[in-house]
Amino acid sequence: MSNTEIGLYPLSYKRGKAMPDKIKAMFFFGTRPEAIKMAPIIKKIEEGNSGIEPRVVVTAQHRQMLDQVLDTFDIEVDYDLNIMRSNQSLSDITERAVQGFEKVIREEDPHMILVQGDTTTAFVGGLVANYHK
Repeated sequence: MSNTEIGLYPLSYKRGKAMPDKIKAMFFFGTRPEAIKMAPIIKKIEEGNSGIEPRVVVTAQHRQMLDQVLDTFDIEVDYDLNIMRSNQSLSDITERAVQGFEKVIREEDPHMILVQGDTTTAFVGGLVANYHK
């Protein structure tokens, strides 16, 4: 079954570009619950011939708990934005996440971006992805 048969239409395809041989999919997450939900999807893509090339981008909103999940599922992180600082506001977290996601998207030019959750990371990831649709 091809990606188009299951309804996966990459961003660049929607922009009128040719379908790529491999779809570059970015996964944005930063917390343990987000990682637990994304990990099986990432692992399934990595083990098969899905035609999808995953790129994992983390903000490390919950560093220690996130790292435990990444180790458990043996997930390799492509970009660690490491946005957390002491005594910061949600605005500070949001600003660093926007800047980090923007830089990664410009560098990688992904075909699709997957975001899950109800955290600042998920909010900003969805927002920045929408800006690049």
